[in-house]
Formats: sequence, C-alpha cells, structure tokens
Amino acid sequence: MDTVPIKTFSAIESLHAPSINHTYTASFPTTLHNRLPSATYRDEVRDRKHEDPADIDEDDTDGFKRSDKAAAASQVNLSAKLTKESDSNSSGGWAEVRRLLMIAWPERAILGAAVVLLLISSSISMTVPFSIGKILDAAGSEEGTLFGFSMEQFFLGLGALLLTGACANYGRIVLLRIVGERVVTKLRSQLFKRTFVQNAEFFDANRVGDLISRLGSDTIIVGKSITQNVSDGLRSMVSATAGLTLMAYMSVKLTGVIALIFPPVAIGAFFYGRAIRNLSRKIQKNLGTLTKIAEERLGNVRTSQAFAGEMQEVHRYNNQVRKIFALGKKEAYISATFFASSGFAGNMTFLALLYVGGGMVRDGIITVGDLTSFLMYAGYAGSSLFGLSGFYSELMKGVGAASRLFELQDRKSEISPTIGQKVESARGPIEFRDVAFAYPTRPAVNIFTDLTFTIPQGSNVAIVAPSGAGKSTVASLLLRFYTPQSGQILINGKEISGMNAKQLRRKIGYVGQEPVLFSGTIAENIAYGRPLATRAEIVNAARQANCGFISDFPEGLETFVGARGTQLSGGQKQRIAIARALLKNPDILILDEATSALDAESETLVNQALHRMLEGSNTTISIAHRLSTIQRSDSIICIGSDGKVAQVGSYADLSADKEGAFSKLMEWQISGGDEAEAGKGLGVETEEVDARIGEEEAMRRRLEEHDGLEEEDAEGVEVEVGEGAKARGARETSAEAVIEKIGEKGR
Repeated sequence: MDTVPIKTFSAIESLHAPSINHTYTASFPTTLHNRLPSATYRDEVRDRKHEDPADIDEDDTDGFKRSDKAAAASQVNLSAKLTKESDSNSSGGWAEVRRLLMIAWPERAILGAAVVLLLISSSISMTVPFSIGKILDAAGSEEGTLFGFSMEQFFLGLGALLLTGACANYGRIVLLRIVGERVVTKLRSQLFKRTFVQNAEFFDANRVGDLISRLGSDTIIVGKSITQNVSDGLRSMVSATAGLTLMAYMSVKLTGVIALIFPPVAIGAFFYGRAIRNLSRKIQKNLGTLTKIAEERLGNVRTSQAFAGEMQEVHRYNNQVRKIFALGKKEAYISATFFASSGFAGNMTFLALLYVGGGMVRDGIITVGDLTSFLMYAGYAGSSLFGLSGFYSELMKGVGAASRLFELQDRKSEISPTIGQKVESARGPIEFRDVAFAYPTRPAVNIFTDLTFTIPQGSNVAIVAPSGAGKSTVASLLLRFYTPQSGQILINGKEISGMNAKQLRRKIGYVGQEPVLFSGTIAENIAYGRPLATRAEIVNAARQANCGFISDFPEGLETFVGARGTQLSGGQKQRIAIARALLKNPDILILDEATSALDAESETLVNQALHRMLEGSNTTISIAHRLSTIQRSDSIICIGSDGKVAQVGSYADLSADKEGAFSKLMEWQISGGDEAEAGKGLGVETEEVDARIGEEEAMRRRLEEHDGLEEEDAEGVEVEVGEGAKARGARETSAEAVIEKIGEKGR
C-alpha cells in the first residue's frame, strides 16, 4: 500500500505529539481517510434519523457541546401556529360546509336571481327529450300535427323556447361570476386585515409563504366553490330530479333498472369526496410551503448568487414541486378510479335499458318515441348525478381550503391594536419595573429577569449589552409587539399594557438595524408614517436626515427604490428610514443601530440634526454598539447577559470603572479583546506592531477631524451632546479618549 509523507505544524506537534518528527508516514486508507468526512452533513442528518435515539450522543452530534441554554431553547411553544392540515378529522365537515355556504349569504339577493334563471334554463332544457320523443312518434303518423300545431309552428315555438333558455343561462353565468369575484375580494380583504393585526408571536410561529397561499389560492378555491360550483350543483340537482320524475312517469319498470345503480354510485361519491377534501388540504399546505420557498429565496437572490447556490435553491424548489406533483398524481388516480368505475356502471345501465326497453317496444307497452325520450332523460339524469358527485368533490375541496381560512379568520390577537386607553402623548419618564420576559415561542429562555431602569423625559439614552442580551427586545416591548411575563412598563406613570397600541406606536419613531423600505418612491417611503404630510414636510425631514443623495437622482423624491429598496445603498436606505421616523415628530425616538451603515461625516450630520430636533422635549433611545453613538448619550444603560441592568451612568462614570461591565464590553470593541496579549503569545512581528501604530495614528486624525467639525458647528448652534461628552473636558477630544483606552489596554 502506498504511503504519503505528511508534514505537521509546530503548534499541532506541541499540543499533541511533542516528540514526533516533523515528517512521518501514514497510511491514507487506514488513518486520514477515516478522519476525513465521507459524506455531507445532510447525509449524516438523514442517516441519524434511522438510528436509535438512545445511541446518539446529543453533546457530540454536531461538534458543539449542548449548553443549559440549548436545553431550555428546546422547549418550543407554537400555540400561535396555524395548524389546520390534512389530518383534520371529518367530524366538523358539515359544520364547515354550512359555514362555507354562509360566506355567500350577504349576496343572497343576486344569488336568488341567479337561481331563478337557473330554474328557467334547466326546465327548458328538460323539455327537449320529451319534444324529441313526440316528434318521432308524429313523424310516423299521418296527422302531421303536434299538440294541435303544424310541424313548422311547433319547431318555431321550440326554437323560441330554447332561445329563452339560452338567455336565462347567460344571465345566470354573469351573475354568478360577479358574485364569485365579489366574495373572493371580500374574503381577501378581511383575511389580510385579520392577518395584519396579529401580534409578533403569530409571525414568529407562521411562515409568510403559507399566509400568502391562504390569501391567494385558498380564497380562489373557496370563491369558486360557493358560487359557480354551487350553481352547477343546483343545476345538476334540478336536472336529476326532473329527469327521474319524468322517467318514473313514463315507465316505472325502466326506472327501477336505473335505481339499481344509484346506491353504489352514491356511496362511492361520499368516500371520493372525503378523500378529495383531505388531499386538497395537503395540496394547499404544500403550495403554501412552495410559495414560502419562492418568496424567501427570490427575496435573497443576491446572497444565493454570491455563494453560487443557484442549483441548490432550484433543487430545494424542485423537491417541493415533486411533493405537490405526487399529491396531484394521487388525486388523479383516485378521480380516475371513481369516474371510470361510475362511468362504466352508467354505460352498463344504458345497455340494460336498451335490452329491457326494446322488449317493451316489441310488446307494445311503449312507443319508440317514448323509449327515445326515456333514454335521453336517463342520459340527462346520469350526467346530472355525475355532476352532483363532481359538485360534492369540489365542495369538499372548498371545505379543505375554507378550513384554513376559518382558522386564520377566527384567530384573535392577544395584543389588540385598537383596544385600550387613548394615548394623547407619550412624553414623560419611561420606566421598566422588574420586567421579566421570554419570547413566546421559546418560553424557557429568559431574555430579561427583573429588568429595572428609568429613562428621564427628553434625555438621550444609549442601551448597550452583549450580542443576544436583549437590546432590541427593549424596543419591541416598548412598541408593544410583545407583553412581558411579569413586571410593568410605564410611560409618564401609566402602564402601556392598558394603552391603545396603535395610538402608542404613532407617538414612537423607530429605525431598525436593517432599514426596511417598501416598493414605491422615496417620498412614499418617507411619508409612510404620515401619509397626509405635505411635500415641504417630506423635504425637511429628508434634509434633517442628510438625504442629500436625492439630488443625484433624475426623478428626485419620485425615484422608485425597488423591491425592499434594492436600488439604493445601505447608507441611503438608512437615511431614508431615519427621515421616515423624523417626519412623525415622535415623542419617543428609538434608534436601533440606526447609523451603522453611515460614514463618519454622514453620521455626524445626522446626529446633529437629531439633537437639534429632539433637544429638551423628545426622548431618544439609542441601541448602540458604535462608540461615537454611545459617547453622545446623556446616560448609558448597560444590560448584562443575565437579563438584568449591570450598570447605569454617564460615559465618563462608566468608563472610569475599569472592572465594570461597560468597560469590559468596550474593551472588545476598541482593542478586539485580548488581541494584544494573544499577538505577543503568537510572536507578532515588529512590522505588525508598527502597522498597528499607523492605524492608531490614522484613527487619531479621523477623530480629531470629527471633533473639529463638532466645534465648528457649536459656534453657530449649541448642540447638546450629553453629560458623557461634557465630562471629558474641553481639552480632551474623542481621539484622545479612544487612544488612551487603547494605550491602557496595551499597558
């Protein structure tokens, strides 16, 4: 067996085999081949599903040892998830059918007119077989008249009657189509409104693609089911009833032959309809998943292309398409079995009628015309019975889709946006009292535990915390996206849980970490919070947010930003989002890393505008990582990883406490943690140290320029930069503060 020389790194030797030589010989098949992964992680996950769970080491399944937090996170609460799927039992089927039909109740007047036209057209159609039988009998007689009319008069009258039936049928179809579109429109509007007022927990637990499927294809199926399908069912019922009645009038014996086939067809139709209903629910659920995949992947197509993942996404989409194809194929087999067997039974019944009816004609019991009319009525009745079975199966499809709509329609949001005390103003101190919170979908993972702090009215407060410690959750709770498990959140002494959520949110301006723009123009996005704002107000807000780039666009404010703002850069989107918040002139402004995508100059100008506008009357809450944002704050609230407030104070006070949570958090941002010590341990060369000094000098110059801009602005306009900035003293610049921090860490 061939061997391959393998060189090892000195660091690995020192850790694992200090006495081994730098070059050793190993057998690939017996050593390294066993260490290298022989399959992808997807193969391993698939294989693990077939293993005994008792044989799987949960701490070593993916190379990460499970923490206590992971054990808590495994307790998932999906009570807000819409669960109506194919496994729903049929006990409530008829109740759902009744509720489905009641959707069209407001259109009962138009539907009543359509039913009248249906009865007219169906009655006229049922005269055709009778007329044909009489015409055949009259053709063999010498009188040449029919019902006292000449043949020419009879044919003209029959043609006029058929024209009347055609006009009635035209009116029926028009009315039902209009009603169907109206029902679908109302359903979509009601369901979209019901979906939009749900709380954040609902959207945490449900996929957007599934909701889109319910609003789209499900409403179309339901609308068709209760209008066109009901009309066809009534038509089939009228035709079947009239046909069977006339058949019994003409010959009870021949009618009895047909009666033999009815019970097995009816039983088959019942089971066929129930199977179709369950399949419909499965298909609609999988269509929702398909929509979700397409919406999510196409919405992030640039990321997918950047990682050359096009074929991977096509494969993912095709897998879901194949699932829907398999369900459609199953439906095809079931439908083919039912219709082929029932069609064969109908044809055999027709042959039996010819055999028995032929004997009755020979015996003179009935005439040839009567037998012809009877056979035509039998065809009408048979097709109507098949139409009834098709009506039942389509109705069950509608029930399957309607059950998904009813589940969404019946769900009530735990946080109603329109119920609560009227909110005239959101000014006043903001207070969190012993707030405990865990996200509803992960109830065992506590984000906050006895969180307590107060934000004075008109202050500029920065909230800092390690990643994942709940900085953005503070904003979500203040906006009433969630309700804390315990504790109180008060504004000016009033608990927000009793306030009208919609009115409260109108008093709060919010700029998130990832600015979200809607498809439309820049002006429409800025005016989103105030649709009735004047153009002058929009322009003023854009200028305050330093949106000078708008002048570079040919259409200016009427420039279309594209889907999700794809036509703009990250910084441009962020400034438009800030302008959107400023236009509301909010009592409380929440900036969740709102300037993270801006350069230093734009950030300075935006911050100056914010301070000028909000000084003394509005409260600003900055959820920040950037040192410049933190330094500008009047006070800082530092939240620890345990979900409690670790420190509160000005920047100068918290920075002076070298052992405090804030100082330790800032050390990682300023100097990269223990990078210096780690560099020494790894033998960082002098050139690297010199390069680092050069970076520090460049940082010093940039920040000195930054402070110079502030001093120039201060000559014309007095800018409130917070107690933290004042505490540094008139001679100390932000550059000196940063470099001093780096120097202390280096020492």
